[in-house]
Amino acid sequence: MHNWTKLSLLFFICATLNAQNTRTQEQEETSVDRRTAHVATTKFCLYKGHLFNEETCCIIPHQAVTLETCSLNTSLPLVMIIHGWTVDGMHESWIWKMAAALKVKLKDVNVIVVNWLSLAHQHYPIAVKNTRLVGREIADLLDWLEEFFGLPKRKVHLIGYSLGAHVSGFAGSYVTGRNKIGRITGLDPAGPLFEGMSSSDRLSPDDANFVDALHTFTQEHMGLSVGINQPVAHYDFYPNGGTFQPGCHIKHMYSHIAQYGILATVKCAHERSVHLFIDSLLNEDKQSVAYWCNDLNTFNKGICLSCRKNRCNTLGYNIKKVRTQRSKKMYLKTRADMPYKVYHYQFKIRFINQTEHSKLEPSLTVSLYGIQDDAENLPIKLVESITANKTYSFLIHTDVNIGDLMMLKFKWENSVDWASLWRTVQTYFPWRQKNQNPEFIIRKIRVKAGETQHKVTLCSLNTTNMHIQPAQEKTFVRCKGDRSRSRHRRLKHKIST
Repeated sequence: MHNWTKLSLLFFICATLNAQNTRTQEQEETSVDRRTAHVATTKFCLYKGHLFNEETCCIIPHQAVTLETCSLNTSLPLVMIIHGWTVDGMHESWIWKMAAALKVKLKDVNVIVVNWLSLAHQHYPIAVKNTRLVGREIADLLDWLEEFFGLPKRKVHLIGYSLGAHVSGFAGSYVTGRNKIGRITGLDPAGPLFEGMSSSDRLSPDDANFVDALHTFTQEHMGLSVGINQPVAHYDFYPNGGTFQPGCHIKHMYSHIAQYGILATVKCAHERSVHLFIDSLLNEDKQSVAYWCNDLNTFNKGICLSCRKNRCNTLGYNIKKVRTQRSKKMYLKTRADMPYKVYHYQFKIRFINQTEHSKLEPSLTVSLYGIQDDAENLPIKLVESITANKTYSFLIHTDVNIGDLMMLKFKWENSVDWASLWRTVQTYFPWRQKNQNPEFIIRKIRVKAGETQHKVTLCSLNTTNMHIQPAQEKTFVRCKGDRSRSRHRRLKHKIST
């Protein structure tokens, strides 16, 4: 991370802590001593509005009249939204966006916004301690609803953001009886004071029948992890590796500040987890798919795009709920804006007969032409240098759904003026007259589409010259015998462009 970004994040944290110092010691002691009180300080407000209206009606545990007043229907599923640490003591706007999206998507559902602002608007370590108190109060409410009103815990879904994710975990561990909470979703669960802790001291797979988590701002290399990096669920999703998110990088910082303000900019990647989940509710036709992989480096080679034996799953609300003995780390790429879905491809290319340059890191791009759409000039990111007579695997992703791939153009960008370089070499070493430019021979390119699991092999259109050098572009079409090869005639006019 650039130093400017580090300073911005540290400034944000320090400014927040300084602002919290204006609160009196008496207020802090009151929040810590909450354990001795019998009246819940957490508010449970049933969302009544639609289309981002903030109308709510608050339910008081063990006061049945409030259920009737608020018209909570105990025969319907219950979703609870739980916020995290707060800087200004106010609800953030995403809460109402999520509540409205849940009502639009599910229709017949109770949505409760859990308000623990008075306990979250504290020094961060105090807010961390308060997560257990809030978790216990949520558990008390759920036990009461199940015992006296027949709302089973299996029909309860807790969605917790940042510290709220661990609040959800504690609620799951504190409920009584044999029945567990149905589902907990952790949206970038908080990292400080939770990273490396035992499963009983943070969100864990044991806290519900099914637990999923989205990690969007781990930044473990900084020594300060806003979101937790370690797996805490049955399925742990790491969009774009779980660190900086597209649109949140420093190169987009100034435009983001102008549009959203400084605080929203600093927490952009952290809050992206929330908007990815909202996206899964609003864009049913564009569900983001993630893939099980051991680590990000392996995923970036495109090796992990398999859906066999539950190796892929849908990010967000529509996830396939499969309990696993061990946490599965799921990786995917996303766009910078909603809808966030992209399409993943694995490219396998064997580079043959490289010239005397033992290792190269060429700048490569590929353009894809499909039945539905095209995606041009996509960069191929090298995970390692290219050497001779070896097959390499690359991950390519595109924003558009091209449909069945029929043709591609593979280009070696002229990032180095090899011709001028070779003339210089000849001047000083005139006896070296062979192989003027570095070159590859590429006969075939094998492609696998992650979202459809379809595989296709494309062969060089020019079978008499399969050499490619810097600044050259080669066209590949479906190989002979491929069932869909005849379709490439529809794309013939693009070959000459």
